[in-house]
Amino acid sequence: MREILTDAATYVALVAILVGLVVSAVKIMREYERAVVFTLGRYSGVRGPGLIVLVPLVQQMVRIDLRTRVLDVPSQDVISRDNVSVKVNAVIYFRVIDADKAVIQVENFMAATSQLAQTTLRSVLGKHELDEMLAERDKLNRDIQEILDSQTDAWGIKVANVEIKHVDIDESMVRAIARQAEAERYRRARIIGAEAEQQAAEKLVQAGEILARRPESMQLRYLSTLQDIAGEKNSTVVFPMPIDLIQMLTARREGV
Repeated sequence: MREILTDAATYVALVAILVGLVVSAVKIMREYERAVVFTLGRYSGVRGPGLIVLVPLVQQMVRIDLRTRVLDVPSQDVISRDNVSVKVNAVIYFRVIDADKAVIQVENFMAATSQLAQTTLRSVLGKHELDEMLAERDKLNRDIQEILDSQTDAWGIKVANVEIKHVDIDESMVRAIARQAEAERYRRARIIGAEAEQQAAEKLVQAGEILARRPESMQLRYLSTLQDIAGEKNSTVVFPMPIDLIQMLTARREGV
């Protein structure tokens, strides 16, 4: 009886081990997943999606997700080219395109990409002035994306997009920028006023040249001025005297 029970227990144990080996050997990869397979420690290919079968105790696999990942770059202290200290953070969108490289070429591609993004963010922004950081974010995003994409290509990673989220400036620098903006607006207003006076003077010169060529137009201008004065409710009306009449009277007095 003991022998029968022992044989049954051994049979059950063998079946359990066999079932465990079969279960561990069969893997299902989703559409966005790939399995990097190693046979006795050597790389033997990328499998998936779908059903894959591994040789128990001989083959192992590393599951890799190929979907786009979002990496939030922590706030970085950056000193701009014009010696302004700012805090900048960004977000990076990337995905694995070569699963084998992401496993073999780098230990932890998420941590490596995060550290590389932080150093690249400081390096690129440090070459630009504060005004460029605030006004040319699209250009800076493209520059950072191109640098990251070229450096992570060896890891099988494609950086699709980089977006600078916030550029935080010290309060004292905010006040200085506000004063600078106010001075700039005042300068532009002065320039616009000067240009308006210049254009008005040019128009007056042109009008004077036209009136000089046609003396009768001065009489029409004279009558128009009298009409404008008469239309106003003034207790005193001043009649302008033509210059020709003044010259005529002066000449007669000198002749007498």
